Amino acid sequence: MCRHLPQCPTADAPDRDAACVVASHPEQGWSLLCNGVVSFDDLGELLPDGSSLPARRLHRHGAAA
Repeated sequence: MCRHLPQCPTADAPDRDAACVVASHPEQGWSLLCNGVVSFDDLGELLPDGSSLPARRLHRHGAAA
């Protein structure tokens, strides 16, 4: 699916969210990546096979747990 050089990470790669954005809808809170992943502003993801990954928490250095 990706035509970038070097190729973007696949949808099943751990760094899948590093793929290039091909469609952005910030007013709706999501972007489509070239590997078919829909990335949401809350850091959740919808994979091309229809499965979803929950939102991830951002870790800040020095923040209390």
